[in-house]
Amino acid sequence: MKHYQNPFSTLTKREYAIWIFSMLAVTVSFFLGAERDVLTLIASLIGVTALIFVAKGDVMGQMLTVVFAIVYSIISWRLQYYGEMITYLFMSAPIALLSTLSWLRHPYEDGKNEVEVARVTPRAWILLSLSSVAVTIAFYFILAYFNTANLIVSTVSVTTSFFAASLTFLRSPYYGLGYAANDVVLIILWGAASIHDPQYLPMVLCFATFLLNDIYGFFNWRRMKKRQSTPLTRE
Repeated sequence: MKHYQNPFSTLTKREYAIWIFSMLAVTVSFFLGAERDVLTLIASLIGVTALIFVAKGDVMGQMLTVVFAIVYSIISWRLQYYGEMITYLFMSAPIALLSTLSWLRHPYEDGKNEVEVARVTPRAWILLSLSSVAVTIAFYFILAYFNTANLIVSTVSVTTSFFAASLTFLRSPYYGLGYAANDVVLIILWGAASIHDPQYLPMVLCFATFLLNDIYGFFNWRRMKKRQSTPLTRE
């Protein structure tokens, strides 16, 4: 990618609306809480910003995802959600870094902040499914060993996160559905945490806005794929 535009200049009015709404939602929830953990607010703001760019197929989204994964793993460690910490620090962050490199090598057009959408082959789907099963089994026992809170939900989160992150690396529109499933799991996980400690409410709102962004990302990537497959759209 020889040229790179200011990523914010490429956002449409709809995307600006989604981004601003997401930022306001997590910020308002932070100030409404009786106890405030600044790190959760920072993670949420980085996360929703990353997702709007991932939804556009902009590599900036992957770069911010690496930062989010590191900050989020710190929050998870403090709450003893070791599954989340291990998943994001040792799986999501490395895959996001690999995705950054992959997206930089596969731009749709030089001078545009848009990755080339790829088709996942049947063989890749099979390998991804088998890998997800192996990861699920392995992490269940690892998390059980560390007495991870909400073991079953944490294990499911690992599975959905691995599946979605892998589809992002493969540049598939279905990454959005994978992360949407992961968002629902995380809303449940952090919802349980916020019942006992309201300072974690911003994380619930964070993943609720993630859900909105990932659903948008799925449909936008479908539009990108259709447009990219039509030769007449190229200048």
